[in-house]
Amino acid sequence: MELLLISDTHVPARARSLPAELLDAVPRADVVVHAGDWVDSATLDLLQERSRRLVAVYGNNDGPELRARLPEVAYAELGGLRFAVVHETGPARGRERRCADRFLDTDVLVFGHSHIPWDSVADGRLRLLNPGSPTDRRREPYCTYLTARVSAAGLEDVRLHRLPGRS
Repeated sequence: MELLLISDTHVPARARSLPAELLDAVPRADVVVHAGDWVDSATLDLLQERSRRLVAVYGNNDGPELRARLPEVAYAELGGLRFAVVHETGPARGRERRCADRFLDTDVLVFGHSHIPWDSVADGRLRLLNPGSPTDRRREPYCTYLTARVSAAGLEDVRLHRLPGRS
């Protein structure tokens, strides 16, 4: 099962549209995961149309329309792994402990908010992934997104993809 993980798209606030490379990857994924801060409903509509399956949440920059359509936390079993998706996890310091305590029955937590890619393991069991942002690199050298594969062996081939940086 092929996964595409994104967050913090901020269209049209930070970019007019999603990067072509990212849009081309959407139909190739079995599941697209979006960890919030869409900003507009048109991007949600676009990904719903192009995705085989979309697992998504709203973020702190998403207004009433998006909050009415999306949950704050989403859960999905994908290929036997228990995923949770949330926008905010708080400061980097102490993140693993907070998330391990909050998401006890979760194998993989996908989150956003910081626009900073993150890949760590909490308590030897919970994989924490932040794909960064494909449209707003902030202090990072590149805009980014993640891909991964779920197989019988678990989560494999987690790859950070760099996109041209936008200032």
